[in-house]
Amino acid sequence: MTKILLLSDTHGHMDDAILKYARSADEIWHAGDIGNLEVTDQLEAIKPLKGVYGNIDDHIIQKEFPEHNRFFCEGVDVWITHIGGYPTKYNVRVREEIKANPPKLFICGHSHILKVMHDKKLDVLHMNPGACGKHGFHAVRTMLRFQIDGEKISNLEVIELGKR
Repeated sequence: MTKILLLSDTHGHMDDAILKYARSADEIWHAGDIGNLEVTDQLEAIKPLKGVYGNIDDHIIQKEFPEHNRFFCEGVDVWITHIGGYPTKYNVRVREEIKANPPKLFICGHSHILKVMHDKKLDVLHMNPGACGKHGFHAVRTMLRFQIDGEKISNLEVIELGKR
């Protein structure tokens, strides 16, 4: 069993509340708009980190993180990208690939809107953890926490970090 902390849109912000949850995870996944490498350095000092760059991330971050990160966590095929859309409204950058080769879990950020949906047609679970940074239009800072056990995704929790 692997405990995952999923966050996005830090926009250069890191605080003790985020780090507290990071310590209780087995892996940390970041869905882009990191802001600066100090954010990911702090996370990587605590637990293994997988991530992607977002549309605000500069060339330095783009050298460290890919645009798309597709991998297996236990038996679950995971695809993380920053701008991905959501079921029935996938972004043009991913639309054809997701239809041709759907993952089990599709993760994106960008919208600052926490959303978890099942794409019944493709049998894909979509997650967007919202934004845990302080920059943007979101009212409440959010992250997601869940577990992967073999091929099963379970114990999904929304973490609210307070107002931005």
